Amino acid sequence: MKSNRSHRVLPGFNLSLGYALVYLSLLVLIPLGGLIAKSSELSLAEFWTLATSQRSMASYRITFGTSLLAASINAFFGLIVAWVLVRYEFPGRRFFDALVDLPFALPTAVAGITLTTLYANTGWLGQFIEGQWGFKVAFTPWGIVVALTFVTLPFVVRTVQPVIEDIETEVEEAAATLGATRWQTFWRVLLPGVFPALLTGFALAFSRAIGEFGSVIFIAGNIPLVSEITPLLIIAKLEQYDLIGATVLAVVMLVISFFLLLSINLLQWWSANRHRGEARELDPGSTGTPGNNAGNAQGAAA
Repeated sequence: MKSNRSHRVLPGFNLSLGYALVYLSLLVLIPLGGLIAKSSELSLAEFWTLATSQRSMASYRITFGTSLLAASINAFFGLIVAWVLVRYEFPGRRFFDALVDLPFALPTAVAGITLTTLYANTGWLGQFIEGQWGFKVAFTPWGIVVALTFVTLPFVVRTVQPVIEDIETEVEEAAATLGATRWQTFWRVLLPGVFPALLTGFALAFSRAIGEFGSVIFIAGNIPLVSEITPLLIIAKLEQYDLIGATVLAVVMLVISFFLLLSINLLQWWSANRHRGEARELDPGSTGTPGNNAGNAQGAAA
């Protein structure tokens, strides 16, 4: 009797896996390993002193605070933009849909200069905001939030958009027929299917914002302890030939980013599994996909 052999779709799996591991090692593992190895030359006390200096702590707060705020803003408005682009037909829809990808194609330095020109106290928007409301945007942390929001919007929209397209309009109609209000339909039927993708878009936007440099340095003003982001501080230390100081900051950013993204991914996994479990309870034949939400429609009306 011939032994059963597992047939793979792609031939040469072992060779392909080897190439993939080598490629990832050269691009990711070896550079990160070198970064950690360089920082290990310091004692724990020396590392802690450099990592927790006043200027470093201020840059962490500005970097992660503005990144979190920008990603949160895009999680809310990105969902609205994706919903409008998918659910409604209106003149110029294709143009606005293509406009979402503009931050991908536009060089970040160009985006930074453009935003600075708009929001400076002599700019088209800045002179009105600062003159009428007394609120300064450019050369403050708020300018960083504006730049990061502009750069990271496509990550949320393009992540959520395909999921919304997979949700049939009949599900909303069924929920309305069963007596559910619009808020109940959104909260109980639509959001559970979209939420895992929304978390993914939020994580992508957040991780992109943490490492953003080109669009921020022009509008931030780069004032130490006020509007200086950690990537800029790392560049400043490298220009001063402070390789150890730059390495310490890079390791801190790496560790914090890793744990934040791990937490977001765990939350996303929990949300997706919870949604599938609820779908099976409401409809034993449900697969838990966004397109099969008849049971959720019944639950919304309950």
